Amino acid sequence: MTALRSLLASLIDYAGLFPPASLPMARAVENYLRYRSSPEAWMLGRFVVPAARLDEFEESMNGQPPAPVSALGGANLESDVQRISRSRMKIDAIEIKAGDAYAIDSALRAMRPGLTPYFEIANVDLIPVISKKGARAKIRTGGTTPEAFPPAEFIAAFLECCARTGVAFKATAGLHHPLRSHRPLTYSKDAPSGWMFGFLNVFIAAMLARKGVAAEELAPLLLVEDSTEFRFESGAITWREHSISEREITATRRDFAISFGSCSFEEPVEDLKTMLR
Repeated sequence: MTALRSLLASLIDYAGLFPPASLPMARAVENYLRYRSSPEAWMLGRFVVPAARLDEFEESMNGQPPAPVSALGGANLESDVQRISRSRMKIDAIEIKAGDAYAIDSALRAMRPGLTPYFEIANVDLIPVISKKGARAKIRTGGTTPEAFPPAEFIAAFLECCARTGVAFKATAGLHHPLRSHRPLTYSKDAPSGWMFGFLNVFIAAMLARKGVAAEELAPLLLVEDSTEFRFESGAITWREHSISEREITATRRDFAISFGSCSFEEPVEDLKTMLR
């Protein structure tokens, strides 16, 4: 399944510090280092860490080779960027929440060369603004409560608009499983349950968005729960009448559908193995 492997390569940014895992720094770093030497390391992307915790992160790395990192910017973004520039880690991305065009402009004034900003937005109207600035977008696809999950129509509109304007993106939260499914939303015994989007649904939809498929058709894809609706072949992935070649998948992952952040690496990997058996 070389096409599927191309879709999954370096797809999962490890965000073990964040809910629902909320691990201590030392434990999250220990996990990441273990994943980097596992047979599934080819699926692993960056370590996600708040810029304000870089001192703690670097100390926990304890002389290990520099890790690829995506930093989260906070309220004092200029200070965060300065701290990033002093890090020995390979930090080439920063994730920033932005509620309007002014916030995007203000953040970009603090950037430095070699640092790619991803703006987390809740309004697709900001995507053309991001496009004009040559930045990237970030979409929140879930959370720890049912209300945190956006409608499929919103994700579809986000993907369509990003594709139309040439804006690369990453996703975060709620993509712990390959396909849409009804699951507990945290790891506590009394966790609420809800419908979670699948990372295969979202990234296959992104591939098709880049091929020009409209949001109205992408929304049903995001709701697919049965893996047999997809065909994973040596040179292509197919859904309904749409086929995406391995070459298209590789280019789309490189230039458009970058990654997703997950507080668990093992859960998506193990669920994917179960699905493919």
